[in-house]
Amino acid sequence: MNIDEIPLTTIDGKQTNLGAYGGVKLIVNVASRCGLAPQYEKLEELQKTYGERGFTVLGFPSNQFLQELGSEEAIQEYCSTTWGVTFPMFEKVRVNGRSQHPLYTELVKVEDGAGKAGKVKWNFEKFLITADGEIHRFRPTVEPDAPEIVGLIEASLAR
Repeated sequence: MNIDEIPLTTIDGKQTNLGAYGGVKLIVNVASRCGLAPQYEKLEELQKTYGERGFTVLGFPSNQFLQELGSEEAIQEYCSTTWGVTFPMFEKVRVNGRSQHPLYTELVKVEDGAGKAGKVKWNFEKFLITADGEIHRFRPTVEPDAPEIVGLIEASLAR
């Protein structure tokens, strides 16, 4: 299946898919109670900086590492009031294991900069899909505004 056609459900229950977002996409598995949650601020900055040019951050809450709030409503409220998140958020998903969301079944096949594919290691792992459909993987400690991520966004938007 084409990754853009995988069915997704937004945090408020609407059906969609990645294709609806076109352009350049940064997919991130997020968790409200994670020590990396301050990355929300940088993710939102990327959205504000590049959103009008065809870039979208897509947040996928996951309680896989036991650090996410209990309900979609609580997650939505936390993200908007604490970090001012305006980018699209989705229902909670499993990023690893038997009940892994089909999107992550595809994403985890992608190698990171060290040539390693496989399981999502922690919250805030990032997958950048360029305008031509190429997927780049960045581990959780790589900040959203890291030069390697921003460089790929700008290069892809310039095409």
